[in-house]
Amino acid sequence: MASPRVIFFDVGNTLLFPNRERILEPLHQRGPKPTHEQWLQVERKTKPEFDQIVQAGAKVDHGFWWSFYTQLLESLGLSPEDSVRDALVQNTQNSGNWDRILPGTREALQRIGTEYPTAVISNADGRIEDVLRRCGIADCFHSITDSGIVGSEKPHPAIFEAALREMHAKPSESLYVGDVYSVDYLGARNAGMEAVLFDVAGAYRDRDLPRVESLRELEAWLKQ
Repeated sequence: MASPRVIFFDVGNTLLFPNRERILEPLHQRGPKPTHEQWLQVERKTKPEFDQIVQAGAKVDHGFWWSFYTQLLESLGLSPEDSVRDALVQNTQNSGNWDRILPGTREALQRIGTEYPTAVISNADGRIEDVLRRCGIADCFHSITDSGIVGSEKPHPAIFEAALREMHAKPSESLYVGDVYSVDYLGARNAGMEAVLFDVAGAYRDRDLPRVESLRELEAWLKQ
């Protein structure tokens, strides 16, 4: 692709990561919690399966996390009881529980920001700007578009269009960086934008798609 003029970022599993200790609180009385590798293994399995579901028209957030926790509980040898699974899904959809940030994130965003205006497009609960501020990176972005405020969720084109208007950017000159193929990559492409998968878990390593596994890799990719 030609060099973009504007770069938009997803938040969850791209800039911020889940506070697993807080999110997995409902499992305290049920036995062992998953290791980080177990969590990633379930993510690698769930994402491609979820992509097929989304492309068939399923509801986005609930569908992914419901599937994710069904498989996570089964991997721990636990029955996926509705009350526990629902509590885990609810905890995960609380943006305040996505407050883990990788070392060097702010510095990488500042470097990228010297070359490109940057912005955020996130499926969230109306509070993602507060979370980004608490994590020390909200000021890295010229605009923050939250589905809980604009009333449309990725992959619907409306949320991408709202963010593009905010940044006075054309789709053809814009790049979107996000972690889920069906929601982020296809959503952006269907809105006329370029896209790259931010694939920390390695769920799409076998796909012939633009993908990176870190902000450092994204920086290198942008220079190609």
